[in-house]
Amino acid sequence: MAEEAATSQGSLLQPHQVIVRPLVTEKGMHRATRHNAYAFEVSRLATKADVRRAVEELFNVKVLEVRTQNRKGKPRRARFRQGNTQDWKKAIVKLHAEHRINLF
Repeated sequence: MAEEAATSQGSLLQPHQVIVRPLVTEKGMHRATRHNAYAFEVSRLATKADVRRAVEELFNVKVLEVRTQNRKGKPRRARFRQGNTQDWKKAIVKLHAEHRINLF
């Protein structure tokens, strides 16, 4: 029964599978203190609804909005070989004013 509900929503990802890691950058910390928005690297299969559900369950907060970006990998080379880093997905999650996430 639980699998049927998950397939009707479109995703089978568990909350701990959706969020890969928090993005702790200077810009991200500024965004967190000023706008109460946090950035995460998320699974490329995750939808905005998946990200919202995962953040609310894992951090016990209330999410206002989710914005996602598909980021392209950067070109890299090692000796004589050309290549790219992997493409990845970024999510910026804005929380209600009374909620915070302590990343440290």
